[in-house]
Amino acid sequence: MSARKKSAKGASAKTRVPAANLTTLEERIREYASTPREAVVPRAARDAVMQLFDALESGTVRAAVDNGDGQWHAVDWVKLGILLAFRIGVAKKIAVVGQPPVVRFIDKDTVPVRLLQPEHGVRVVPGGSSVRRGAYVGPGVVCMPPMFINVGAYVGRDSMIDSHALVGSCAQIGERVHLSAAAQIGGVLEPVNAAPVVIEDDVIVGGNCGVYEGTVVRAGAVLAAGVVLTRGTPIFDLARDRVHRARADGTLEVPPGAVVVPGARAVRGQWAETQGLSLQTPVIVKYRDAKTDLSTTLEKWLR
Repeated sequence: MSARKKSAKGASAKTRVPAANLTTLEERIREYASTPREAVVPRAARDAVMQLFDALESGTVRAAVDNGDGQWHAVDWVKLGILLAFRIGVAKKIAVVGQPPVVRFIDKDTVPVRLLQPEHGVRVVPGGSSVRRGAYVGPGVVCMPPMFINVGAYVGRDSMIDSHALVGSCAQIGERVHLSAAAQIGGVLEPVNAAPVVIEDDVIVGGNCGVYEGTVVRAGAVLAAGVVLTRGTPIFDLARDRVHRARADGTLEVPPGAVVVPGARAVRGQWAETQGLSLQTPVIVKYRDAKTDLSTTLEKWLR
């Protein structure tokens, strides 16, 4: 089942917010977020923001969803709520008890570090990792140090976030995904209707990859080390003799099961040609098969 089709499995039923309450919460968030810049935001906005973060952490709401059309869409009121949290927050010293005994931060008091508990079923290996308030992290997720998951992000069950990896604000990560060392999954908060960055189920993102600006990596794809994807990046598909470009809404999609490697294409123009210049470009060399899957089974032994 793809990431865009599922809800937050494993979230405690008692933390889920009834649909009627979510409607009310959305109305409150929109009201408080529309407060003019020169006016004081009502104090009740803080309670609304905390309710939103609770709903995000339980998986009841997400910053991006599939409305049934097979495409991912930003949930604008959720992003408005996150931006509201920064607006009403006050920069304070934040102490987190752990190993070493106290780790100190200076950040908005509305968006502190999320304090995961053993019952969440998440491994956070010692060494400087952080999960921010308002992020969903599913059971079975492994966080290798140091890594960072930002507010509004969603990380599906049994995924691995490797060392120096970043999951940006509101990014959506599916189940059984491996984000290798130093992989960067960009976040998109503004504008609130901007296309989300999505990594669907069973995707492998190689070391030092970067996925930004509303790119959607469909289920089962493999990004080899060093691949960089943005909505302005064409993907040359050698397996199907075509070029994948961003749609009119700005979304670039990597097809399901595609195996993408870093490539290069010649720069046109007499001077560029005399200099032998080329531009980096991602290239699909094949689509995932049993041999590709065999080369990735080692990950299971690391758990």
